[in-house]
Amino acid sequence: MILQLERCRLLFPDWYDESAEAEAEHKGWLQGAEVELDDGSRYPVHFYDPVRLAQDLEEEAKWDRPYVAEPGLVVVPTVTRAAMSQAVEQLASTGYFAHLRPTTTDTANRVHR
Repeated sequence: MILQLERCRLLFPDWYDESAEAEAEHKGWLQGAEVELDDGSRYPVHFYDPVRLAQDLEEEAKWDRPYVAEPGLVVVPTVTRAAMSQAVEQLASTGYFAHLRPTTTDTANRVHR
């Protein structure tokens, strides 16, 4: 699935369908998406909602890793298509992706659930 936004495109993994969308919202996270800017550069994004982020942080802390770090981590109120699109569009409008290194391969299609 590809969502054409005003300033970029949000590319979802090949396996992302309506069922996966509902599952991502329920689980509170989605990995494997990419943002493609008008110049063709792509950036991986990993979406979390605040509840899942807190759960993962708590779990990591038990293993003496009191942090959560993912390339392109974006925290949204809910992991829905609307929330992800809004976040990516606003990040693109502020130049956020210009500070990141673009991917060199199509990572969205390599990540599996």
